Amino acid sequence: MRIKLISAMLARRVPRKSIIDAIKKLQGLRSDVGTALAAFSMTSSQGKDAKCPGEAGKKSPCGAPAKAGGGTAKAAPSPATGSGAPPKSATAGAKGRIIAVIGAVVDVQYDAHLPPILNALEVPGRTPKLILEVAQHLGENTCRTIAMDGTEGLVRGQPVVDTGAPITIPVGEPTLGRIINVIGEPIDERGPIQTDKFAPIHADAPPFVEMSVEQEILVTGIKVVDLLAPYVKGGKIGLFGGAGVGKTVLIMELINNVAKAHGGFSVFAGVGERTREGNDLYHEMKVGGVITDDYKTSKVSLVYGQMNEPPGARARVALTGLTLAEHFRDKEGQDVLLFIDNIFRFTQAGSEVSALLGRIPSAVGYQPTLATDMGTMQERITTTKAGSITSVQAVYVPADDLTDPAPATTFAHLDATTVLSRAIAELGVYPAVDPLDSTSRVMDPNIIGAEHYGVARGVQKILQDYKSLQDIIAILGMDELSEDDKLTVARARKIQRFLSQPFQVAEVFTGHAGKLVKLEETIKGFQKILGGELDHIPEAAFYMVGTIEDVIAKAQELAKSV
Repeated sequence: MRIKLISAMLARRVPRKSIIDAIKKLQGLRSDVGTALAAFSMTSSQGKDAKCPGEAGKKSPCGAPAKAGGGTAKAAPSPATGSGAPPKSATAGAKGRIIAVIGAVVDVQYDAHLPPILNALEVPGRTPKLILEVAQHLGENTCRTIAMDGTEGLVRGQPVVDTGAPITIPVGEPTLGRIINVIGEPIDERGPIQTDKFAPIHADAPPFVEMSVEQEILVTGIKVVDLLAPYVKGGKIGLFGGAGVGKTVLIMELINNVAKAHGGFSVFAGVGERTREGNDLYHEMKVGGVITDDYKTSKVSLVYGQMNEPPGARARVALTGLTLAEHFRDKEGQDVLLFIDNIFRFTQAGSEVSALLGRIPSAVGYQPTLATDMGTMQERITTTKAGSITSVQAVYVPADDLTDPAPATTFAHLDATTVLSRAIAELGVYPAVDPLDSTSRVMDPNIIGAEHYGVARGVQKILQDYKSLQDIIAILGMDELSEDDKLTVARARKIQRFLSQPFQVAEVFTGHAGKLVKLEETIKGFQKILGGELDHIPEAAFYMVGTIEDVIAKAQELAKSV
């Protein structure tokens, strides 16, 4: 512009002094424009911070002071506050807008105040409530989030509000007997949970100084478990079993016995399994007395994120259940049982959203963060000086391939395995735990004691010998066996039947009164069978009883009936 002006003046033969004066005026005009632009920029930034009408004592964007008691910006929805509510971040209430919806993944853009990773964002006006969890920061004030519910109906430009904290759920005894979802909302149609205690689902594992170094057995009162594959307090147990072999009944009995023997509570997290099974479990627990209408007499909290839920919910519902268990352990000093059914679905849900988050798949299509995701959760399941969380995790093995990365990663964290066998269930022996396939890390004489270890190995040896003789018996018959082998078979059959046990939660089905057997009674009973002290008692007397005294009493009744 300056060059054009000078050229025009020279063409008209304007005096040099006049040209210099014109240039100075032009420079002054340019300076005035710059000052005006700066002033406009400052005014607009103030307008963003104090929306009209503003708060009392502040200037509104239009320049007039706001009236005292005038309308204020509507508060952002936030997690319920209480004694356990996490502190809000500085971004609480910040508003963003949706710029992309890709299945379960939603991109949200903010003008400023980008929410931290793992913060929960809420989409206002949605029923049921839709929570988005921040997973990545993409740049240009954009974050990528994972939806905890269906994204149907979301549109670009829709507003989103930062809650200022991670997903926060109600915790404590009022959750007992209730069913909640991944974001802590009750889904059992029994109204809201009345509590003032809340906790975020994301937490660090306990520091080393708070962990207990003692190896202590969690006595379950179930003979076959306590004798042959004992659970360690704070340990992780893999539960393997197909449909119809008694997995649900075993879980309910464990919940019942832990409540009776240790006064502890249990948490059941249904991760990506059938809704029908979750419904059946709830009603069976009500029939079995594990759940009542009053939380003071209920023994278990239920957390469901079933297979109809989007992958975001299935990837986080195990953490919701774990948070409930952590509260019982850390704040109430309980020995807690945490059931996760199924731990494979936790990994599967993570792999579903991994590609949408832009990660390059790892082996067999799983997420590259598989080991990290699993380890972050499993390390929170441990024993502290306050209490313990013992986890029983159902493990699905895809295509029976134990080398698949998902189950292989899980196996690295397990302390014991409880295998339910269909062949044993077909014999009518319940619980149908396979005594030869089930294992435990604490089967060590230095931990469980020499007597317990010796009896357990003696029981397994006789059962293994009986198994190897079954082919001979099937072909040639019992008469072709030696006297020692006949004695081995007789004792093995008694042991097999003595491993059965009537469950309290199954009384309505079996007609037998439930029995909770102490570990000392279990060891004493099997020791007598191995020593030959009960060779004269018929094997029918060993079926569906508790202690060895019950065997003797049943044998006397059988003798009278004959």
